[in-house]
Amino acid sequence: MKLKKRDIDAFQRAVLDWFEIHGRKDLPWQQDPTPYRVWVSEIMLQQTQVAVVIPYYERFMQRFPDVETLALASQDEVLAHWAGLGYYSRARNLHKTAQLLTEQYEGIFPETVDAIEALPGIGRSTAGAILSLSNNHSHPILDGNVKRVLARRFVIDGWPGTGRVLKVLWNLSEQLTPAGRAARYNQAMMDLGATLCTRSKPDCGRCPLQADCEAHALGRQSGFPGRKPKKKLPEKTTCMLLIRNTNGEILLEKRPQSGIWAGLWSLPECDPCEPVEAGCRKLVGDKPAVSRALPARRHTFSHYHLDIYPQLVSINNPAGGVMDSERHVWYKPEQIKTVGVAAPVARLLREIEEFT
Repeated sequence: MKLKKRDIDAFQRAVLDWFEIHGRKDLPWQQDPTPYRVWVSEIMLQQTQVAVVIPYYERFMQRFPDVETLALASQDEVLAHWAGLGYYSRARNLHKTAQLLTEQYEGIFPETVDAIEALPGIGRSTAGAILSLSNNHSHPILDGNVKRVLARRFVIDGWPGTGRVLKVLWNLSEQLTPAGRAARYNQAMMDLGATLCTRSKPDCGRCPLQADCEAHALGRQSGFPGRKPKKKLPEKTTCMLLIRNTNGEILLEKRPQSGIWAGLWSLPECDPCEPVEAGCRKLVGDKPAVSRALPARRHTFSHYHLDIYPQLVSINNPAGGVMDSERHVWYKPEQIKTVGVAAPVARLLREIEEFT
């Protein structure tokens, strides 16, 4: 889709003029927007709302103020500061990228989209955001907010996850991003999508693009962009063992470095059909003194539902002779917040006091 220059100029002017008056300019990552600070914010904001991200971002920056500090930290500590944000591969990739930047670029971000995009967990849009928002380099972006604004303004039909639709949207973003003003324009587009052109109940009456918005003219704002085709998620079950020794410590198990909750601390699991006594013996070499079923709960991942059946197990062995000491540790509940723990596990640990 080739746009006319006058249409490009009008679009840019409307967006930038709106941003000067209504745009967000006091977000934490907008203060001293270095490539590092922008990068961390962009990763945190993937699949997560601004209001949720702000306190996490501020704590993260306080502990890891620069690339070198993040690179030197342990994965456990990085995951602990990420706990609750979900999509933990983002945190692992942040850590890997910080180490690569330190080893290969002396802790400084490269200045080309291709070089940044080659780093773990960074795609084209994030690379463009890092360079444009920190250094005003003229690179387009295409996050979820920008996709929604463009899809509605130009009635681009179809789900943006398909190659065809994505290609059209990138083409539009490339044409509309102004040279020399990319930082303010890209921030303006993200703000417009986040505050007015929202997924549901868009505030079209206050939108600077309303007069030319084709979706608005058709009364079909909710139809753009197209939704991802739905499919029924499979269901899986597991039994999580909250094994507590006489010192009040809970047994945690380190997850593998791949798969769900990779690298996080979790609770030992067993097949729901397996006797709790057998699972307990395998782990600590002792049978339960007391075993109690806690309320079941469901955790939904992007690709399946996990039904969790927790069992609170008390053992008489205070030393807790763990059979595999490299993957297991004993922690008091108040210590667990210092390590990366999967969200449903953290909730279970907080609930334990109710069942004692």
